[in-house]
Amino acid sequence: MLIDTNAYLGPFAFRRLRHNTPGELLRLMDAKRITKAAVSSAAAITYRNAQSGNEELAEAVRPHRDRLIPLAVINPFYAGWKDDLKACHEEFDVKGLRLYPKWHHYELTDPCSLELVHLATERGLTISIPLRVEDYRQRSWLVDVPDLRPEDLVPVIKAHPKARFVLINGAGFAGSPLGQKDKGLPANYVIEISRLTAVMANEIGQLVTRLGPDRLVFGTGMPFNSPDPALVKLEVLDLPEEVKEQIRWKTASKLFGQGGTP
Repeated sequence: MLIDTNAYLGPFAFRRLRHNTPGELLRLMDAKRITKAAVSSAAAITYRNAQSGNEELAEAVRPHRDRLIPLAVINPFYAGWKDDLKACHEEFDVKGLRLYPKWHHYELTDPCSLELVHLATERGLTISIPLRVEDYRQRSWLVDVPDLRPEDLVPVIKAHPKARFVLINGAGFAGSPLGQKDKGLPANYVIEISRLTAVMANEIGQLVTRLGPDRLVFGTGMPFNSPDPALVKLEVLDLPEEVKEQIRWKTASKLFGQGGTP
């Protein structure tokens, strides 16, 4: 089994995405032997009202819930976000959230953000935080949205030890407090591997050694990115097969309530 924790459906405001419909994404997943994928709305990143993207996503994944795991994009700086969270959980049955503080102009330490994390945790939802959407060199001239740094996530992780965080599309964790065991942080976060190195510097190996094999998860970033680099990284890792299985699917299955065996 292989579970992708970092995938998207729908259009993006600033570039054409291939494989961004359920049928196209599932065909790509089949070609790459990816069993399931956690998906959120790419459109919701730039929609003024992110809930419209969540509604589109819920309709798109409804026939494919055996393979596509819906995550809602919630903007706690937008009026009515508590109603959006309730609808996404109770009506759309999402398994988690994705937060975009830099795109939606709030800080993870803002009171509204901390309240969102608290309420989502009470509902048993996993909280996914992308450190970037696109490579800075690919971005439109209309936007200037900086990446999150690993250090930016430390306060919210510390503030919510009972929450479950998935940190996706990031790098540089090994040199940050998030990559160390002795920094007083709760073990409430996992790190997705798509931007981590597997050979030169071997950040994946460093993090497995420091944090444990259950603290890393597989992800690709598709359809923003090709899934091939992440798949290659997983295969070339100089780690025991049981550790690779933990990264491939075992940890993600618990985070998103996905039972089953490979």
